[in-house]
Amino acid sequence: MSLWSVRTRALIGAIVASGAVAAGVLVSPSTIVGTVDTVAADPILFGLLVAGLYLVRPLLAWPTTPLAAVVGYGFGVPVGVPIALCGVVVTVFPVFVAARWLAAGASGEDADAALLERAGTAVARYYETAGPLRGVTASRLAPIPSDVATCAAAVSGVGCRQLVLGTVVGELPWTVAAVVVGASAATVTANGLEGIGVALSLACAAAAVLLLAGPAYRRIRTESRSPTDGTGRSTDS
Repeated sequence: MSLWSVRTRALIGAIVASGAVAAGVLVSPSTIVGTVDTVAADPILFGLLVAGLYLVRPLLAWPTTPLAAVVGYGFGVPVGVPIALCGVVVTVFPVFVAARWLAAGASGEDADAALLERAGTAVARYYETAGPLRGVTASRLAPIPSDVATCAAAVSGVGCRQLVLGTVVGELPWTVAAVVVGASAATVTANGLEGIGVALSLACAAAAVLLLAGPAYRRIRTESRSPTDGTGRSTDS
C-alpha cells in the first residue's frame, strides 16, 4: 500500500497550487520588478536578487518572461541570455518533480486514480506522437503558461535530459526577446514586456505547429491506413 494515497497527493497538490495562485495575486511580478532599480548598480546584490526571484517563482506561479527582462536590465543581452536560460531551467525543476510525484500516485483502481489517468490520456497521446524532445520544445514555443507545459511533461514520463534540452530550445526566442526588452529599458517594469508584442507570440505558435506537423501527419496517416492494411489482422479474439 502506498504511503501517500492518490487522494492525499491530489489534496496536497490542490493546496499547493491554490497557495501559489493566491501568492502570485498578492505578490505580482510588477511589485517585485519595481524594486530592481534600487539594487541594479551592485552586480553581486543584483545577482543574488535574480537567483532568489527564480527560486521563488514556482511558489508564486509567476511567468518566466518578466524575470528574463529583469536579467536583461541588469546584465545586458550577451550575458543576460545564458543567465536567463539557466534560470528558466532551474525554476522548472521544482514543478517538474512535484508533478511527477503527484502523477506517481495515480495508480490503482479507485475513482481518483481512474480520473487522473483519464485526464492524462490526451497528454500521453501528444508525447507519444511528437516524441519527448520535440514535444517539450513545441510546448515551450507555444504561448501557454510554462508550468502547464512542465506538468504535462512530468506526467508523461519525459526524462530530465529531454526536459532541459527542449526547454532551452523552446524558451530561447521568448528569453532573447525579453532580455532585449529589459536591456533597452531605462527603468525595468513588468509593463515594458508589452514591447515583445503579438508578433512574437504568433511566430512562436506557428513554429510549434510546424514542429508538430510532421509527427501529427504520420500519426493520422498510420491510423487511417490501419483498418484497410492488407497485411494487418484483426486484433479481436
